[in-house]
Amino acid sequence: MKKIFFTLFTIAIISCFNSANAQDYKTAIGVRLSSSAAMVNNSISFKQFITEKTAIEGLVSFGDPLAIGALIEFHKPLAASGLKYYYGAGGYLGFVKTYNPNKNINETDANLGAQGVIGLDYKFSNVPLNISLDWKPELNIVTDINFEPAAVGFTARFTFGK
Repeated sequence: MKKIFFTLFTIAIISCFNSANAQDYKTAIGVRLSSSAAMVNNSISFKQFITEKTAIEGLVSFGDPLAIGALIEFHKPLAASGLKYYYGAGGYLGFVKTYNPNKNINETDANLGAQGVIGLDYKFSNVPLNISLDWKPELNIVTDINFEPAAVGFTARFTFGK
């Protein structure tokens, strides 16, 4: 798991030194609000383009559950300027607080899973603002097998770089 996060972090750092001239923005940071109780729900979003059409998005949710997720996303242009659709996949690691009645204590369970995403991404032309609307289903694999199909989210991000 550490190797995966290290690899994604290294790719993100290296990509900071490359330029994506055809992209409307290079880097964005903001807030994602989700409609469901997915493992990675309301979170801070960091998106970094590593090529002209490929981005890595990192998500960090605070609270219960505490979760970290990463997605690789492939962007395709639509007819309107600044509007793209995207799709991708990734994984997450989450920590859920549970009550153990046998021991009479609170415990933290680690959860590991996969997530997919499909959505629309719009970059305003005169303002450093990007908004996204997406569907991000999650499949929890480790600790508690569970599928969350209803994770619809809205993201607003501050953008910089070209």
